Amino acid sequence: MDISAHKIYHLHSFDSRQLLEDYFSGNPEMAFEEDFLKFPIEKLIKMFKLGHVKGDILFDLSIGSMIHHLYSAHKFFEHIIVLKLNDRCILELKRWVDTRTGAFQWGHVLQIHADIEEKSDQVEEKESKVRSALQHVIKCDLEKENITEPIDLPPADCIISAWLLDVTSKDKNDYIRYLRKFSKLLKPGGHLILIGDIEASYFIVGKHKFHILKYDEDFVRNALAGEGFTVDYCEVKNRRSKSELIDHKAVLFIAAQKNK
Repeated sequence: MDISAHKIYHLHSFDSRQLLEDYFSGNPEMAFEEDFLKFPIEKLIKMFKLGHVKGDILFDLSIGSMIHHLYSAHKFFEHIIVLKLNDRCILELKRWVDTRTGAFQWGHVLQIHADIEEKSDQVEEKESKVRSALQHVIKCDLEKENITEPIDLPPADCIISAWLLDVTSKDKNDYIRYLRKFSKLLKPGGHLILIGDIEASYFIVGKHKFHILKYDEDFVRNALAGEGFTVDYCEVKNRRSKSELIDHKAVLFIAAQKNK
């Protein structure tokens, strides 16, 4: 596929707030609640409750300034380190962490968690704990051998990456190359959780169309196996949303363990 007409997530600027409003907000007209909010949250809660995915350090490498996927992670890891490619996404995230005026509000996500976990009385406490956990936000560069250079981070027990490989990989070789770099950040026996879109080719932010790598479930499974991972859990949810902002056919959730 010729992607020359599409912008690339980490190479071209975009409106980080618009991305949140269009794909992850609680606005009534937001079309992706089932696909991009509820489905990842449900699967992450399930994974963490099993008790196999936990430890000292969690790295998050995800698109935009989204944090809803981390609400269920904070109590299973001592430290959460967020790695971002874009300065605007870092500023947007820090605005929320520091409770500054104009920060994006995630109250709708708290309600989703409360509904799933049936613990509505712990909503405010959960938000406070997530803010406390997200004190380490670091700029990274996927093209560097050490993507956090000049910082050397200790290896992680778990990495969550939501949609980042989809939007940064120009082709499948890029996807595997970046996946290999993610693997280097993990301890042997550590877990990698990927959330992505099946059979997508573009997404729109504002007036700009951005590239998404088109792939299927088999490609991701084979890529993980090729990089020394064993898949523990995989689920594909067919698209529920009706919107022309993105052309995905399904959402993929896959958890794999790095072989020792």
